[in-house]
Amino acid sequence: MARLLLVDDEKIARAVYGDYLRGVGHEVTAVASVQEVKETLAQAPYDVVVTDLILPTGDGMEVLRHTKEHYPGIEVVVITGLDKVDPAVRAIKSGASEYLVKPVAPEVLQHAVNRALATRELLTENAALRRYVSLLETGQRISTTLDRSRLTETACAAFLSMASASAALLFQSDGSGRTRLLGTQGLSSQTQEATLIGSVTPRLGTTREVRVLEGLPGLWPRALAVPAIEGEDLLGYAVLLYPGSPPEGIAEATGFLARCLALALRNLGRIAEVEDLAYLDDLTHLFNTRYLHLVLDREVKNAQQTQGVFSLLFLDLDYFKSVNDTHGHLVGSQLLVEMARVLKGCVRDRDVAVRYGGDEYVVLLRGTDSGGALKVAERIRRTVENHRFLAREGHSLALSTCIGMASFPEHAQDKSTLLDLADRAMYRGKKGSRNVVYMAARDLEATPPARHSQPTGS
Repeated sequence: MARLLLVDDEKIARAVYGDYLRGVGHEVTAVASVQEVKETLAQAPYDVVVTDLILPTGDGMEVLRHTKEHYPGIEVVVITGLDKVDPAVRAIKSGASEYLVKPVAPEVLQHAVNRALATRELLTENAALRRYVSLLETGQRISTTLDRSRLTETACAAFLSMASASAALLFQSDGSGRTRLLGTQGLSSQTQEATLIGSVTPRLGTTREVRVLEGLPGLWPRALAVPAIEGEDLLGYAVLLYPGSPPEGIAEATGFLARCLALALRNLGRIAEVEDLAYLDDLTHLFNTRYLHLVLDREVKNAQQTQGVFSLLFLDLDYFKSVNDTHGHLVGSQLLVEMARVLKGCVRDRDVAVRYGGDEYVVLLRGTDSGGALKVAERIRRTVENHRFLAREGHSLALSTCIGMASFPEHAQDKSTLLDLADRAMYRGKKGSRNVVYMAARDLEATPPARHSQPTGS
């Protein structure tokens, strides 16, 4: 039933108590001194220590103190021939579960041991319950976190604590084998982070099993890669770093935390989808003006800090109103959607294409000066001129566009002036030959305010 360590300097007492306790099913080891107690406890696990209070070298209180200090999960029953209150009080205050006075009947000793075992089991269950409650609370904090940076901090701290890891890396996955780093905790430098990411990321793949990664560079040659899965979708990984083998008994905690992480990543993805819809034009699915102002604020700030460059193209379709008048607004809307596809085909993925309103479009060219922007603008102008719109629908319409261009910091160093100058350059083309690209200049005529309120262009 249980492993007991019996401590008594009297050979007869050891024999009597030991035989009886073995007879009721316990495994008993009997020793006579404090030193033997220390050596025996260090060699194997025990459930209960039954000790006499008076020993030839040291005493039962020393046995009690040593056991509680080094093996707090072991219960101690104290037996003594002294029928006094003070030793009993000291023993109970020091952590003894029972205090028995000799002579002790075997049945009384058995009951004392059973009560000690029941107390030990109850304390173990309480400790396990506290761990589960702590794990549940931590998991709830992770799964309900909707801020990406806070999620990284909370989840990393939880994995480090619950899995006794030295450091942690969190990755987000798109399910096709591509992963990106969400954040880290426990790493000492960016160099260390970059080295580990370069070693770990290619080995994650799309595996859905918990794996041990060997041979990693630096202080932690081993890592436990725990997939974060929600339903059928692989949403990320928690990679826990260790100097040696990962500890045993952490599978339940890491698995639960990984599921909570997956739920949080799912929620973040849904929020991102909603945010994307708020920044997309309903008709063309290009970005809208709300997003343009947001990204321009960021681009201006970044360019100011890094002495970088970028350019804006302002486009307006020539004689678009005649399309609506001749073919109707439905055809006009279809043409605007096709124009969006043509425009995106002329720029890079890193550039930002925006429907500004009506038949007007704006393109933010990242890292592009005025010379490069003129080349892109001319490419767009020629492409639109040579394209036949709605050919599959049987219309095959020919159109052209006027494009105004302004660059940061060459023409302006703030968002509003940059947009205004690009708009003026475009309007200069509208008043002239059309189907042309103009570069910004300070002396260009301002555009009439009423023009921006016309929904279908001119």
